Amino acid sequence: MANQKRALRRSRSDRVVAGVCGGLAEFFGINAFWFRLAFLIALIPGGIPGLLPYILLWLIIPKEK
Repeated sequence: MANQKRALRRSRSDRVVAGVCGGLAEFFGINAFWFRLAFLIALIPGGIPGLLPYILLWLIIPKEK
């Protein structure tokens, strides 16, 4: 199982908005809460620093099949 390739995909099961945080969590093997918290903290100083990377990842990362 160590040789199993993981692909970065937006999650269909662990999603709140677009599945970006769930997909990142599955890829890195950590809880999606930490990615959601990071994006939330990045939103505090005015929105754009947290919103822009999320939207870019939403557009770049493909959906799970």
